Amino acid sequence: MKKPLDYILLYVKGLSMGAVDVIPGISGGSVAFITGIYQDLLRSIRAIDREAFQLLLKFRLADFWKKIHGNFLTTVFAGIFTSIFLLAPTMAYLLRHYHIQLWSFFFGVILMAAPLALRKITKWSMGTVFSFLLGIVIMYALTRLNSLQLPAALWMIFVAGILCSGGMLIPGVSGAFLLVLINRYQAVINAVSKFNGIVLITFLLGGAIGLMGFSRILTWVMNRYYNTAVALMTGFMLGSLNKVWPWRQVLRYVTNGSGEQVPVAEKSVLPWDYVTITGKDPLVLQAILMVALGVFIVVLVERITARFKTNI
Repeated sequence: MKKPLDYILLYVKGLSMGAVDVIPGISGGSVAFITGIYQDLLRSIRAIDREAFQLLLKFRLADFWKKIHGNFLTTVFAGIFTSIFLLAPTMAYLLRHYHIQLWSFFFGVILMAAPLALRKITKWSMGTVFSFLLGIVIMYALTRLNSLQLPAALWMIFVAGILCSGGMLIPGVSGAFLLVLINRYQAVINAVSKFNGIVLITFLLGGAIGLMGFSRILTWVMNRYYNTAVALMTGFMLGSLNKVWPWRQVLRYVTNGSGEQVPVAEKSVLPWDYVTITGKDPLVLQAILMVALGVFIVVLVERITARFKTNI
């Protein structure tokens, strides 16, 4: 019998993963990594295989539940889905009205999470350093890309689900950012907010397939090239800082299916350039305070995680 505190802490970690999964530039995988549940999460998802389905078809439910670490998975995903469905409308509102403060907070989160992730590397080598720098370059280059104009078809929502699952599992790779890149972020957020059943089922189906695929690949990589993989993922995290830079100039808008103007091309600018370009207050002091809050939250979570080990 596990302690209720174990489930509460694990649920909170799931909530944290879900909260950042709806923000372009932030990775749920990063939260799983710094809170110490990353490899357990990979292992549990990977356990959903042919043998697990055979147990389910034979109605050996107890054996099925034990094999897939059902208590662990259910608690984590309950937190993730609770957070996504409750926070999606809130995040859309905050991005529209308080984007500088919100991006500043997550800038601080990533800024502190990256060095904490680097501490998990057990041995440095030239290959590890190269992987770290390569991760920064790759992710920074991705953040400079404009949104792709792809067909507004249901199959693209399925593809979006697969890509988004990668952001849930790969530290530093934001599933929400990948949705922005393929121009499906607003469609998915609207589907969650308005509970569009067809779109949600298609998206979740793609996500489920993506989770099972990515979990197998990542487990193999982490088992054989742990230090190199951690260095690469941490590089991804630092490279994504360009995407969450608080002051941005919108270069191009498109009109979505709801008639709303959605930015598809942006670039980072300095605060004093921001006020010149937009005529708006860059809110530098508030931004600094929110960065500090993001750093504090990450340190607090790391300390709590170290003190209370989840045991499910």
